[in-house]
Order: sequence, then C-alpha cells, then structure tokens
Amino acid sequence: MGAIAIRNVVKRYGRGPSALQVIHGVSAEIADGEFIVIVGPSGCGKSTLLRMVAGLEEISDGEISVGGRVVNDVEPADRDIAMVFQNYALYPHMSVYQNMAYGLKIAKVPKAEIEARVQKAAKILELSPLLQRTPRQLSGGQRQRVAMGRAIVRQPQAFLFDEPLSNLDAKLRAQTRLEIRKLHQELGVTSLFVTHDQVEAMTLGQRLIVMNAGRIEQIGTPEDVYGRPATTFVAGFIGSPPMNLLAGQADGSRFTVGGVTLQLPSAAPRAGALTLGVRPEHAAIHRDGGWPLRVDMLEMLGAERLLYGHLGDAAFVLRIDGTLVPPKAGETINLHLPREHLHWYDSGTGQRVA
Repeated sequence: MGAIAIRNVVKRYGRGPSALQVIHGVSAEIADGEFIVIVGPSGCGKSTLLRMVAGLEEISDGEISVGGRVVNDVEPADRDIAMVFQNYALYPHMSVYQNMAYGLKIAKVPKAEIEARVQKAAKILELSPLLQRTPRQLSGGQRQRVAMGRAIVRQPQAFLFDEPLSNLDAKLRAQTRLEIRKLHQELGVTSLFVTHDQVEAMTLGQRLIVMNAGRIEQIGTPEDVYGRPATTFVAGFIGSPPMNLLAGQADGSRFTVGGVTLQLPSAAPRAGALTLGVRPEHAAIHRDGGWPLRVDMLEMLGAERLLYGHLGDAAFVLRIDGTLVPPKAGETINLHLPREHLHWYDSGTGQRVA
C-alpha cells in the first residue's frame, strides 16, 4: 500500500543558532491511491518537502513513512517511489525504449518482464510508435511522457512529480495535465505533485496542500480551498484574479474601508478590525443602491471582462460576463454582494473568522 505520512517534519540547513530553518513542523496524511498537489509560491518549501519524501534531502526532525514503513534513514533507491522532474533527464544517446527500460535493466529484471512493462507503459502514454526514436527527435510533451513512462515501468508505491510541466508551453501543459489525470485514474498509484501553478493544482489535485514560508496554510479539496480559504494568504493566492481583501473596521452591519462606510447585507461576525474577502465573480452590478465602485480600467478576456476600480481608496476587481455592455472608465457603479459570499478574516493573524 502506498499511503504516505508526514509527521512534524522539520528541515534546517546548518547547525546551532545560525541554522536556517525552512520547513516548520509540517504534517500531512496522504491516503493510498490519492492524488495530492502541493502548491505555493516560489521559496515556500514545497520542493524541499517533496525531496525529503524522496530521500534526496535529509530530515532534520520528524518522521516520514511510505506504505507504513518509516523511511527517514532509507536510501532513495530503496523507498519504492518514482520521481518525475521538471528536467526530463533523459539519456540523449538512448532510444525511448532504452530510456524507459534502463532502470529495470540495472535492477536485473528479466528481459521478458522489461519488454512487457515498457510496452504496457508505452501504450498507456501513446508512445508505442516512438519507441525507437531518440529524445532529440521528440517534442517537449513527448519527452515528458517518456519521463513519466520511465517512472511507470518501475511499478512503485508512489509517484512524486516536481513541477513536471514547467518547461512546456500553455497548450502542451493543458494536454499533459489531462494525460496525468487519465494516468492516475488508470493506475491508481499514490501521487504527490508539486507546482506553483494554481490551475494545475485545482485541475489535478483530489486534495491540495497550500504552503507558505515552510508551513501548511490549508489542506482540503480544490472546492474547499477555493470556496472557504482558511487564511488571507490562501484567499490571495488561489484564484485568478485573487480574492479582493479589504482591511477595515466592522460595526454591526457597517464596514468602513478606504475612507468610505459600506452597508453590509448582514452583520459582521464581530466588531473591530477585520478583513473582508470577496471573490471578483461574487459581486454583481446593481441598478439601485449598493457599494459605489469607481471604475478605473477594463480588460476584455473573451468570455469575461475584468473591471478594476476603487471603493474609496481600496482597490477592488470585479469579473463580469463578456457579453454585457460594460461601464466606462471613470464611471461609478453600484455593487451588490450576497451575504453567503462574504469571507471574514482576523486582520492581525489572517485566520478565517467566518
């Protein structure tokens, strides 16, 4: 079974008072067969965490287990996992078949079994017509599929993906995302996928682990993370454009932000300093009354438009249908906000209040 358990894992570089700690007591449980995406900005520690699971980085404190076996002191080759990197790392002088078979050959797997495994993986990844080509004769997407095929033939307990789509163009990324989803549905192998791209995270992950500065901000399904962000960091990171976050003062059904006092559709969860979060698509233009938004700029994105404006001095982004007649820059429009789409956060800690 390929369940992965990460318990109070810490990573430090160096020793003593001058040691640099980059992972701060991270814990997560990944069920057997689950596809988990670790997402966060550059430098948040997501690749370091993945490399500790792989055994490529030592664990300073804590415990990691794979398939119920603690692997803290187990060599990478003995952890029964396969890793797919951002860099395809293919042998340029070998054919696709030889690249996929090489690890099995080194492990002294019988030739007949190597043949069967490679042919099966090639069929799954639609690489069968390309087995005799060399990497230089392949496109970027085909090379990434070969790298995934090399991992598949090992039949590991878990797959680890370290930003494997970063080198592909937008069209190939979308196509390869679909291939990875189909691959997981077919094989059902536990997978940990690291990315800074929230589109990859939302479309691939059964659950997301959102990281920031070496800590986990939230673990949940894509729907949970998008619909109920646990912190202002998650609210501001997940979503394109991100959630509007308005720091102000609440007093019953009134909220003062950017020098203006707005009437809320329902009372705030408490009085005092709060941050109000609103997704750009959850506000609507209203004819009679509402929040006065001064429109500064519009962006046409085909099926939708983005309106950039201000509530007093506070910036606000609104998403509207691209078929609607938009207001003009300089106009003031009224916004209606349904109470079920208001998110409240503590202005000091950034933690969700309601």
